[in-house]
Amino acid sequence: MIIDGAESFFLKGNSTGVLLIHGFTGSPAELFLLGEFLNRAGFTVLCVRLAGHGTDEEDFIRTNKIDWFNSVLDGYAILKNVCEKIFVVGHSMGGLLSLKLSTVKKIDKIVTLAAPMFIAEETDIKNLPPREKCGKLFVTRPRRTLENVPPAVNKVYRQTPLISIHELLDIIGDVKKLLPQISAPILIMHGEEDHTAQPESANFIEKNIGSNSVKKIIVPNSGHLLPLIDCRDFVFDEILKFFKNEVTK
Repeated sequence: MIIDGAESFFLKGNSTGVLLIHGFTGSPAELFLLGEFLNRAGFTVLCVRLAGHGTDEEDFIRTNKIDWFNSVLDGYAILKNVCEKIFVVGHSMGGLLSLKLSTVKKIDKIVTLAAPMFIAEETDIKNLPPREKCGKLFVTRPRRTLENVPPAVNKVYRQTPLISIHELLDIIGDVKKLLPQISAPILIMHGEEDHTAQPESANFIEKNIGSNSVKKIIVPNSGHLLPLIDCRDFVFDEILKFFKNEVTK
């Protein structure tokens, strides 16, 4: 069963659509504030719920990177039916899926928020067992107690399947190879103090992407949850400015 408040959401606006893609083990609730902000600015907004997300750990472990990307493709198809232009904003793993989407569908602009080309050492990623030894092993996660956010944001999975982390790593490997194929204008944003996705990830995207229109912003004194923490007003404003203006590499 879907967690109350973790459903996909659609906000009707003008003929330019923004597809929002949440992160690994997250839900659309994490991007609802951004979605409302962009809708107030006139955009039509759709945030998809990735397969296995916003439900429970046992549901999540039955899904993989193909299921997650298929959810993104479904969202794109829905939005394309009602909009002439499509922008995409992805947070964390959603940023990776945004980049991949742009290699198979027409995307007019891309925004990545804390997209993890490299996982931070603080996550203890170096001790992840080989895929064949993960089985149904889980790692316990701390409770989330963010304030002034939709309630569903704090209803995160208490455990993460280790096999699912391997699926995430596979996506990272896939996207690293795809970067030179991406030509759409892009805004890359990353928190200076991100202890989940290494900030060096932003530099990697900037250096390897095929686009000639690139802007990178390292957000000072900020961590991984850029759409939710104190810096979010700055992040939202920069996204809006990017959507309204072209940038040059």
